[in-house]
This record gives sequence, structure tokens and C-alpha cells, in this order.
Amino acid sequence: MSTSVDHDSHNHGSTRSYIIGLILSLVLTIIPFGMVMKGDFSETFVVIAIVVMAVFQVLIQLIMFMHLNLKTEEGRNSGSFVFFTALILTLVIGGSLWIMYHLNINLM
Repeated sequence: MSTSVDHDSHNHGSTRSYIIGLILSLVLTIIPFGMVMKGDFSETFVVIAIVVMAVFQVLIQLIMFMHLNLKTEEGRNSGSFVFFTALILTLVIGGSLWIMYHLNINLM
């Protein structure tokens, strides 16, 4: 008796999905960089734009490069992974902004 393993059930992506992910990641990096370098926007708007672009970039990379799919039978685990990722992002970004704000207040 041989057990068959379905190797086709795990999609490892295609070249097209990797190229789309790369282009979207580059665009989501270049836009905030351009906003900071140009300097025509308010600081609050730039910070909000950077945070939004960072969250989108993480989601793009999870979907395009790590092949996160919430529609499979592993969707419950994927949902937990997305929640954990959002929690870590909130802690890292919020903590970094808090530290930078207090450094700016106390050192200037």
C-alpha cells in the first residue's frame, strides 16, 4: 500500500507573482522615500504615509513571497499569523515612534 502525497496542493508561486511582488515592494519603498526627500509634505502626513506603506508592503510580501492564503484549509493558522504580524508591527512601529518622539522632546 502506498500513500499518495498531493504535492500540487501547495502553490509555490510563479515567476509572474514574484515579479509583481517585487514591483509592488519597490513602489511601496520609493513613494515614502520620495516624500521624505522632496520635503513638500507635513511631518504628520509623511509619518502616516510611511506607516501605511510599510503595512501594505508587509501584506504584499506575505501574499506574494510567502504565499499566505486565507482560503485554504490552513486559513485559521494563516489568520493567526496575520494577527501576530500586525501585533509585532504595531509594537515595533509604535515603540519606534514613541522613542523618537521622546528623544526629540528631551534632546532638543
